[in-house]
Amino acid sequence: MKEKFLPIGSVVRLKNGVKNVMIMSYLIFPTGNDQHKEMYDYGGCAFPEGVIDSKVGIGFNHDQIEEIIHVGLEDDEFNQLNTTLKEVCETFREEYKKTIAETENKGE
Repeated sequence: MKEKFLPIGSVVRLKNGVKNVMIMSYLIFPTGNDQHKEMYDYGGCAFPEGVIDSKVGIGFNHDQIEEIIHVGLEDDEFNQLNTTLKEVCETFREEYKKTIAETENKGE
């Protein structure tokens, strides 16, 4: 398994997945009534269909990837972004958890 993060355009199969998913974005922060309330490493869409409804997306983490079907473009720009993503990912994840906890505490 390649280390995270995979390039945009990569196509993967998730564990227990029946459909391939194409990576479209990074560090997804669910809003609204998302039950999981966690930051995801990736945002994706069904492949090959693409985005059918802009309100529906697939959030998933690197450790949920079962198989890499296709790796997107890896160039110098991607490599720089990948370094930055790895540096900030856990900080963002912790800040998001704190924000969710504060919001939930205010609602009690």
